[in-house]
Amino acid sequence: MIDSISIAQTGLQGFQDGLRTIANNTANLNTPGFKGASTQFADMFYGGSSSGGSWRFGQCGYGVNTLGTSLNFKQGQLQSTDNALDLAIDGKGFFTLRDSSGNIHYSKDGQFKFNSDGVLISSTTGEEVLALDGGALTNISLTNLRTNPAKATSTITFTGNLSSSATTNTISNVTVIDSAGSSHSLSLVFTPVSGSSNTWTVALMDGTTSVGSGTIAFSGGQPVSGSNSVAVTYTPTGGTAVALTLDFSSNVTSYDSGSSSSLAVASQNGYSAGTLTKETFDGTGTLVLTYSNGQTVKSKQLALGQFRSEEDVESVGNNEFGVKNGHAWQVGVASTGEFGAIQSGEVEMSNVDLSKEFSSLVIMQRGYQACSQVVSTASEMLTSLYGMSKG
Repeated sequence: MIDSISIAQTGLQGFQDGLRTIANNTANLNTPGFKGASTQFADMFYGGSSSGGSWRFGQCGYGVNTLGTSLNFKQGQLQSTDNALDLAIDGKGFFTLRDSSGNIHYSKDGQFKFNSDGVLISSTTGEEVLALDGGALTNISLTNLRTNPAKATSTITFTGNLSSSATTNTISNVTVIDSAGSSHSLSLVFTPVSGSSNTWTVALMDGTTSVGSGTIAFSGGQPVSGSNSVAVTYTPTGGTAVALTLDFSSNVTSYDSGSSSSLAVASQNGYSAGTLTKETFDGTGTLVLTYSNGQTVKSKQLALGQFRSEEDVESVGNNEFGVKNGHAWQVGVASTGEFGAIQSGEVEMSNVDLSKEFSSLVIMQRGYQACSQVVSTASEMLTSLYGMSKG
């Protein structure tokens, strides 16, 4: 009879542990990156029947044993946010984090931000988010990346038609950027070369002063190879000389359109200095920086980790996992091998299924009640037995 109470008590303890797991899952229903768990039960060792018999038949169990919990690594739903530095992994892989003591942790919680030192950290724990750079793990920093230096114009390309019957043509507002990032508005004057059909002198003008010139030629309305560009050097007042190539080789024609020409600047490859306006990550986990001058620069690539066996994983709190049994995790980058793609502006939510938790809750409750009833019944039987002995 006493054995029955002890066995029922193991059930009470087991269902209590199971209820604790359900409570933890339910409490973390809205925790980003949380992975739900389930309690693992096993029957305890067996002994011979109290009524005799062999060990093979008539054995009695000694209750239930709680082995621990098993994590569910199924991907949670991805939820959109308004923060470009909120990241989610669509597929396998965990973000790699490093705490102040140098310990490496892994997480599905991709709520990140740059701290005051310009280092990417977890908004939840403050740990550094790591990148894979040349095979080594390193932090992601904006040091020397908050500004984008100016680039002097080296090539100006043109498009349109230069009328073959025009006596002259002028293109105004030809922008040139110098090495200091300053913008200069120049002009081009086209003049037919006397005695040389379909050949033009091209003069680059700074106001009324010519700062360089050359010739271009056409045949059948198309630019002649070797005579389809002009190289000049422009030196702004008080500035550094800028070597320029005026390129007429593509999308430029010279047909008779009367006195009207459509020739214009298509592009120039210089730009002024810019300041950082946006940080985000692309699908490969590469940091993409956008500047006020319209330029984008790619920086380091996020390091992702993936375990080989669930036996190598343990929860360490704060939505993070650590290495168990000393088995190293696989390290790589997004969109390669088995690693998933990075989704910017999204976070992975908890994978807890509330309907399943409620179902398990009912089972745990009924089991606990049944074991309680066993204890009560055994106690009543013992009371009766004691009463008989006294009688």
